[in-house]
Amino acid sequence: MKIVLIGPPGVGKGTQAQRLQTELGWQQISTGDLLRAAIKAKTALGALAEAYLAQGALVPDDIMLSLIEQTLYGDKHLKDYVLDGFPRTIPQAEGLDALYQKYHDSLDGVVLLDAPHEKIAERLAARRSCRQCGAIFNLITNPPRVEGICDFCGGELFQRDDDKLEVIQKRLAVYHRQTEPVINYYSAAGLLRKVNAWGTPAEVFNLIKNALGGF
Repeated sequence: MKIVLIGPPGVGKGTQAQRLQTELGWQQISTGDLLRAAIKAKTALGALAEAYLAQGALVPDDIMLSLIEQTLYGDKHLKDYVLDGFPRTIPQAEGLDALYQKYHDSLDGVVLLDAPHEKIAERLAARRSCRQCGAIFNLITNPPRVEGICDFCGGELFQRDDDKLEVIQKRLAVYHRQTEPVINYYSAAGLLRKVNAWGTPAEVFNLIKNALGGF
């Protein structure tokens, strides 16, 4: 299966993509991971991407699509994978379609993880990270045993800048503007399945598996 997993920031895309990889053997393909790996390996594409990131700019679609192409069709053609959070825009979706046409391939389906934005903002604003070991807690769903202290290393827990409410609201606004047209794009193509992502990770995973049965 070749699946795209999309949804607003903080809805749990990464968590569910990891479960698909662990439990079904599909490869999780995260553009963030691809960028970091290319930069670390000092590839030509990695150097181009790093130059944009160093300026605080978005990495252009053509570079992202080249990274996706290398991953999907480089050494071998991947058969079972989930694209985690890509495509995010209409040009990226059209570029991905062109890539599939080039290799006589096709996408099986798109799963939209959906949840009320106000609940997502509330959950993200409750996230705390350990300064020492990087462990992540949530004051609502996974609180530390001792307030402000990491369960694992005893380090100080803090709120990252991108988990502050005003930043979260901006991220959700960007998602609404850029990515919701992608939802309509795939819905019109008959590829979209919507899953209620406001539940436990296990509950959401079962809903995803049920949705996948419709492809």
